[in-house]
Amino acid sequence: MNDRRDATPPDHASGQRHEDATNLVSPQDSTSSPRQRREGGPHTDRAQHLPGGSDRHQGARPSLETGPVSADARSHADETAAAAGRAPSARYRTGVVAATAKALRRHRPATARSTDADRRTALLQGARQRKRALFPAVSLMLWILAQIAYPLVTGAARDQVTVVVVLLAAGTALAHAAAVRGAAYALGFLVIVSGLGLLSEIAGTATGIPYGCYSYALDRLGPALADVPLVVPLAWTGGIYPIWVIAGLLVRRPAVRMVVLAAGAVGWDLFLDPQMVADGQWAWCVTDTGLPGMSHIPYTNYLGWFAVALVMAGLLTVWERVAPGDASDGPVGVAVAMFLWTWLGSMLAHAVFLGLPVSAVYGGLGLAWLGVGLLIRLVRGGNERIRFR
Repeated sequence: MNDRRDATPPDHASGQRHEDATNLVSPQDSTSSPRQRREGGPHTDRAQHLPGGSDRHQGARPSLETGPVSADARSHADETAAAAGRAPSARYRTGVVAATAKALRRHRPATARSTDADRRTALLQGARQRKRALFPAVSLMLWILAQIAYPLVTGAARDQVTVVVVLLAAGTALAHAAAVRGAAYALGFLVIVSGLGLLSEIAGTATGIPYGCYSYALDRLGPALADVPLVVPLAWTGGIYPIWVIAGLLVRRPAVRMVVLAAGAVGWDLFLDPQMVADGQWAWCVTDTGLPGMSHIPYTNYLGWFAVALVMAGLLTVWERVAPGDASDGPVGVAVAMFLWTWLGSMLAHAVFLGLPVSAVYGGLGLAWLGVGLLIRLVRGGNERIRFR
């Protein structure tokens, strides 16, 4: 084969080779240097499809599958194509496009590959976040449905609905905390709020401090510890969590946030205590030292709520600084919905369905300063997110 390549071919073979080369090589290829063709690039890919072997002397049309040929053959094909001014064939152009695309993929800049990887990572993280947010959203809807059912039932059925409402409220709060900050943070929140709530309730029923003298109706809300139903400390978690989140949206200074939580907890209790006392879940020893229209609930109850919630807020502030997990901003849609439903839904239920118009006014005003501030912030700020630190 080398002998045939080096020898001078007959005139008719030379003319045939001239026609074949001009069909395969673009005129622009003649401007490239031999060094460029040796180092790669479009000319190298095109040269690989030039004819070789005895087919050149027989005038056969080369195939894309033809193997590599020598540099002399590639040079000769370039020169003849440039002299004739003929464009490459369609089959050859298809091969060049495929080879060029493959080379571009192989030699893409590192920044482009990094951008694609970052985009895929962001998509995966978004999918995981949506999956984690699914359970809190479902729990929230079930909690609202259970509260809607509360005024529609009576007797033992209402006691069961009360337990379900408490469990769903605590479950929604903890699921949201876990989705945003992590399971360890949610567990710490539960220990602080429900633990301190249980201790304060045990002390309150035993000594009257810090709320005043009161007692629970046993065997109505499930098992109890030291005469305190175990669902009661869970109610603390379900009620305190959305107020804590809203306080974080409205204020940034930790000390101010602690006071806001304590005051918001008292506002929530202006709904809770009248409703539970009217249902017979607990009773007060002193029934004539309360607010106008609600004298059966003493002032000491609200003072006790403020003090206990303030201690909780202090412990939560410390916990959020040392808790494991991602401390980045997180979505607050579920917590905001819990707060708004507690505020607006309780006003409606007390005024229309439960026959408690006085507590509807007190509770509505007790949470209005938080609720109005939240609505203004949402309107001005759009899609709000909370800063955990």
